[in-house]
Amino acid sequence: MAATSAGILMYRQKIALEVLLVHPGGPFWRSRDLGAWSIPKGELDGKEDPEVAARREFAEELGIEVSGSLQSLGQVRQRGGKTVWGYALEGELDTSCIRCNEVSMEWPPRSGRTINFPEVDRAAWFTLPIAKEKILAGQQPFLDRLERLCEEVSER
Repeated sequence: MAATSAGILMYRQKIALEVLLVHPGGPFWRSRDLGAWSIPKGELDGKEDPEVAARREFAEELGIEVSGSLQSLGQVRQRGGKTVWGYALEGELDTSCIRCNEVSMEWPPRSGRTINFPEVDRAAWFTLPIAKEKILAGQQPFLDRLERLCEEVSER
């Protein structure tokens, strides 16, 4: 059975709409950029509410707990079969202050050697056109949905 994750797409309105994305840590992702970034997200624990999981994962990956009302961006299915629930939250975050949890994995594969590294090695704000190049293809619909959501709000 494919995993289910949930995450928060934080956004802010400066001169243009900007979104916060994270880059995965570890040796596999070290030299990858375009198509490698993600919303801060993680797997649900059992029958955990997706919104609760999204808040927990944001705190684990960035070291900052968020408050405020989350707006649903629905679900996407990534290439590997994982379902991701996305939520939008308007906010501000200083990316130079993130603190991330560490994960362990065998590297190189089948070497018997375990290394520790941060789950997220950096976070950055991007305008939507740049974010659409940076984000994993399977999560790109979240950017389109956020853009429509912000347009609807500005029309009111």
